[in-house]
Amino acid sequence: MSAPLWTSAEIEAATGGTATAPFEVTGITFDSREVEPGWLFVAMPGTVADGHDFIARAQERGAAASLVSRPVDGPHLLVADVPAALEALARASRARMQGKVLGVTGSVGKTSTKEALAAALARRYPGRVHRSLKSYNNHTGVPLSLARMPRDSIYGVFEMGMNNEGEIRALTALVRPHIALITAIAPAHIENLGSMEAIADAKSEIFESLEPGGTAIIPNDTPYRDRILRAARRHAETILTFGSGDADITALHAVRSDAGGSLVTARLASADLTYNIAQPGDHWVSNSLAVLAAVEAAGADLAAAGLALGDMGGLKGRGERHRIAVAGGTALLIDESYNANPASMAATLRSLADEKIEGRRLAVLGTMLELGEHSDDAHAGLAPAVIAAGVAELILVGEATRPLADAIGDGLPVTMVANAAEATDALLARLGPGDAVLVKASNGIGLASLVERVAGGAATCST
Repeated sequence: MSAPLWTSAEIEAATGGTATAPFEVTGITFDSREVEPGWLFVAMPGTVADGHDFIARAQERGAAASLVSRPVDGPHLLVADVPAALEALARASRARMQGKVLGVTGSVGKTSTKEALAAALARRYPGRVHRSLKSYNNHTGVPLSLARMPRDSIYGVFEMGMNNEGEIRALTALVRPHIALITAIAPAHIENLGSMEAIADAKSEIFESLEPGGTAIIPNDTPYRDRILRAARRHAETILTFGSGDADITALHAVRSDAGGSLVTARLASADLTYNIAQPGDHWVSNSLAVLAAVEAAGADLAAAGLALGDMGGLKGRGERHRIAVAGGTALLIDESYNANPASMAATLRSLADEKIEGRRLAVLGTMLELGEHSDDAHAGLAPAVIAAGVAELILVGEATRPLADAIGDGLPVTMVANAAEATDALLARLGPGDAVLVKASNGIGLASLVERVAGGAATCST
């Protein structure tokens, strides 16, 4: 029988709280809908709802106990402050971790890279690699992800995000990575941070709590490389760059494979490696180089990592592909609905251009949020990428996308809609056999509902 994730005595020692009775838990969540039998439910306070109001639901789903700040019915552990107690449990989890911890951040690609990195490590050590689930990368998600880490994990892979300066500093102080990776620098959250230099500085905070002897992995293909290098040198013993040109880890050869992804030969520190990537696009070549740099820095199995990259399917909202039944045949829907900024929009449009299809290329593009005063220029600046992708018809969602429509002019048919529901209707009226459609926007635009309605029970596919 495997050891529990936590015992009540361990939680008491970590948090200073008091349990009503001894218990053991096999998992942790602060979402009552996720509770499984034997889990600890963390009753987080909130501005809209208080987790204490959902304890009965958690108990109905089999929660072993709840972490609370006021007495409740049923088994519980009482603390003065629930968020502080969750952070304390996260620190205790990190302290007992005897393996290697890897931290990932970046303006684009951090969730995909985190998932690929975890899969690459798990190929050699199945069941012994822990990772952040979903995009649990903020001030509550990172502590939860740490607290969930099994005590016998060999590797832990954690994603860290931010909206403002100082947020990654706080998160990396909890994670204390041995290896810290920045995927890319792009104008995400520029509304809050004000400049690209400030974004690069905020992402570079990930190096500040590197463990002694730690490794920093940074993108070579950014104008801010030297700025990031200077930040990394203050904290890292080893620095590796990935990308093109004089990067330490680079693709010597990369071509589109028959399966739709890429066949890559990469130069690493110890050897050259040839491998397939299941996901299409040059951005996935870059992601793969970052993954292999981290795998090599961790002393893990590079050959196994290469196999994992070839097997990895698309992630929901981040490249998952659906084969849709339409009158007269099928169409391909590429789900990039979770997030968007100018760099990721351009990258996925390039991938759309590479699709081998019999029909047309369509795109449903929604507003890119958190761009502030840069919003009009950023949206208009996508016009060359849309045209170069060979898009036959474009559906734009939200008034903030109008500068893109204006920039395209009469270059191709453009339909402006107000919301995801109207976008869905517009797409269904246009989608035909052999077509490929890219769906991409910031998560707040809600295009996941379009994917759900159009794809429904459609099968995902790798080509």
